[in-house]
Amino acid sequence: MEVRYVPDHSILSVVVGSRAYGLEIEGSDVDRRGVFVAPTRLFWRLAKPPTHVDGPLPEQFSWEVERFCGLALEANPTVLECLWSPIVEHATAAGEELLALRDAFVSERANRTFAGYADAQFRRLDPARPRWKQAMHMIRLLLSGLHLARHGEPLVRMDAHRDRLLAVRRGELPWDEVDRWRSELAARFGGANVLPAEPDRRRVEEYLARTREAAL
Repeated sequence: MEVRYVPDHSILSVVVGSRAYGLEIEGSDVDRRGVFVAPTRLFWRLAKPPTHVDGPLPEQFSWEVERFCGLALEANPTVLECLWSPIVEHATAAGEELLALRDAFVSERANRTFAGYADAQFRRLDPARPRWKQAMHMIRLLLSGLHLARHGEPLVRMDAHRDRLLAVRRGELPWDEVDRWRSELAARFGGANVLPAEPDRRRVEEYLARTREAAL
């Protein structure tokens, strides 16, 4: 079964979601994301190893290392935030090396992806009947992306914004106020930033080559 890849070949497991963001409430799930390295010889067969695996724990999802790196190079917000999670539950030497490599993945593309993901969430919201948890995470994503543009890393812990974000989740802020907050944050994308024009693909490819060789 594919689930055997986790934890047998896991190199990294982190907690994401509300508990990583500092936005947990009573009963919040523990969301885990991870990276595994499939044995290199399995790629020599017609049937390739999986690119991702659900489980074995509830709310756990893991990517094969090459797929993870590809998504990170594309500035996928979910994947980038894994690299800055404040809660690392498991990391092998290869996992530690991946975390140390995280700055190689960031680029100006993140301005588009973070803003784009937030905009997609906004378009799915009905102002007449908002899903307030989704609205909260839309704002959180914009805050995280702006911090990435200005400081070179996404803002994962939302301590400075916790009270207001949780007020959004509880539906205590009028929709017009939430939308105004969203508009103000979205308007700040595309301004001055510290991000390089392109990610450092060479460093990432060198890491992947070392990891594949070690898994022979």
